[in-house]
Amino acid sequence: MEANGNIALIGFMGAGKSTVSHYLRDKLGMDEVETDEMIVEAEGMAITEIFDRYKEPYFRDCESRAVKALQHRSRVVISCGGGLVLRQENVTNLKKNSRIVLLTASPETILERVKDSSERPVLNGHMNTEYIAQLMEKRREAYEAAADLVISTDGKTVEEIGEELIHKLSLR
Repeated sequence: MEANGNIALIGFMGAGKSTVSHYLRDKLGMDEVETDEMIVEAEGMAITEIFDRYKEPYFRDCESRAVKALQHRSRVVISCGGGLVLRQENVTNLKKNSRIVLLTASPETILERVKDSSERPVLNGHMNTEYIAQLMEKRREAYEAAADLVISTDGKTVEEIGEELIHKLSLR
């Protein structure tokens, strides 16, 4: 990986993107950005409110603007929203200066991690493994096509995941 390149973490909600992003920030001394936080700040409202008021396509437009805004940054760990790579333009823009790492987890692990959250508008009213598995399968092809590297987070500590990622990207 280039010395001033970025690491973009993608994957389904609850796969560990934010947690691993914090670890990499601290371990590698990189800046850290969460696209969802960028959107909340730019729009002045919570993601659930954006979904309620403007619906999902508007939110996806916000994601595209966030990715474009990050194109000229360097040495940043980017924690991407779960659906960000569903738009090819976002993948194309991320790949300009980032290695894309797909974090995966089983539907059971995802449910365990997100079950107490009300900040997951895509899952509201569908907090079960069957729905999560269906949505994950719908997104699987886009995730895998975007990824430069895939790491499973099931049954691993954040340190194990972070060190595996650092090793596989040859960041030592």
